[in-house]
Amino acid sequence: MTDWPEQRLAAPDPAGYDARQREIHDAIASGPRGGVRGPLAVWLHRPELAARAQELGRYCRYDSSLEPRLSELAILAMARHWNAEYEWHAHKPPALEAGLSPELVEALRTGAEPPYADAEERVTHAVAVSVLATRNVPDDLYAEAEVVLGIRRLVDLVGVIGYYTLISATLNVFRISPPRDAPKELT
Repeated sequence: MTDWPEQRLAAPDPAGYDARQREIHDAIASGPRGGVRGPLAVWLHRPELAARAQELGRYCRYDSSLEPRLSELAILAMARHWNAEYEWHAHKPPALEAGLSPELVEALRTGAEPPYADAEERVTHAVAVSVLATRNVPDDLYAEAEVVLGIRRLVDLVGVIGYYTLISATLNVFRISPPRDAPKELT
């Protein structure tokens, strides 16, 4: 059993939900996530935030032009940067299932040079890292991303980065951890 820090804010008790909280909870639970966990559960304290954030998250994760391999790569880069263990725990299996190599995932975890399978992985990671490190993307990388990813996927990549910044901040501020039996992988 891993010694995770005490969560600062628990999800609201479903027995005390108002009508809007119940509506949002049920909408999230019946969607592709199959449940209400982590930051989504905490956001139910503010059901309108939960509703809007889950809609954006659903788009970023399930409906964007980025194939899952690339969106999961960006998500893992976010989790690593923020040391967001919950996000790493939640997205490492889907990243591997989407086709990221175990070696690339491990390199992200440890900070080693990733062995990219192709230019798309390299550029996706470079854009995410640049945004995280500098809050911007230099002209040469932007031009390369425009060619390698195209405008649609580049815009969706920036959306994923923005959404998972919100997720990561929520996880860290409220100390939302993975299940107690999950290993610490980022600290």
